[in-house]
Amino acid sequence: MNKKDALSKKYHLDYFKERGKEALIDLQREIGNRQYKELASTINKASQESVRNVLRSLLGTANAEKWPAEEKLAAVLAVNYASYVAMLELRNEVWPYEYMAFSRRIGELWESFVRATFDHAPSGLTYFVPPLFATVRKDLKQEITEYIAHLPLSNEQRTELLAYYEKVWALVDSGEINLELDLHFELNGHRTNVDLKSGFGSNEKGNTNRLLMVAAIYQSLAAGYKNVLLVRAPEDQNNHYFRTLRSSGIWEAYCGSDAYMQIQIFTGFDLSTWIEANIDWPNDFAADTLAHFRANKLLSYLEW
Repeated sequence: MNKKDALSKKYHLDYFKERGKEALIDLQREIGNRQYKELASTINKASQESVRNVLRSLLGTANAEKWPAEEKLAAVLAVNYASYVAMLELRNEVWPYEYMAFSRRIGELWESFVRATFDHAPSGLTYFVPPLFATVRKDLKQEITEYIAHLPLSNEQRTELLAYYEKVWALVDSGEINLELDLHFELNGHRTNVDLKSGFGSNEKGNTNRLLMVAAIYQSLAAGYKNVLLVRAPEDQNNHYFRTLRSSGIWEAYCGSDAYMQIQIFTGFDLSTWIEANIDWPNDFAADTLAHFRANKLLSYLEW
């Protein structure tokens, strides 16, 4: 794949749409049209495999020819976006989207799109593996136990204090806490945890409470971490759960254009400008796909 084609959205759109048609014919022959849920699932898997193959070729060429980091990332984004267009068309042809499935899928695609920007960031950020809660718990318990051991207390008081401490841990241990978020990276000597969200709806209470607990644990670690929430939807499309996290003091929360500004600060790539220049869902979708999305008021979910 030469650089000109790699950077061409049209080149990738033509390829993935044609590849999708071929895959659909084969799968319809194998599965049949009536098993539409199985057919839709299989199409998504086939689409993902096609993307992996294209990216493998593209990145191999880009690395061998030493393309500038910005051009390599722009090509990766073009591949991802074109594959999303083709995949959404095929899925809609087999099993027409309704708003719940569509909003969830678009949210997943946006998060994947942003992760790709971090994966190939020109800024040179590096990922680190987040700690296990079991390790954090073990280290903290050891630290507190040693601290209590040196307090000017009688043996009886010390034993009683440790017993109360163990009762608190018994409550915490009733459920493991997953400290893994969407992105964990180090840049300029600073460690940052990032959670990506397409938008905050009315069902985010459980997720909000988890994010508050996870961020509090990271803040308590000696290494020191910054916790950043990046949300695609602008302020007026997010509910009070987003504002709760933003005002918590342990999350730096950004939405809409502010989120894209932070992405540029972290990655060294102006993703917002790339989106404005390249993403054009209405003109990139086939006419029948666009008509369905418009009739079912789904286009608002595509405002990236």
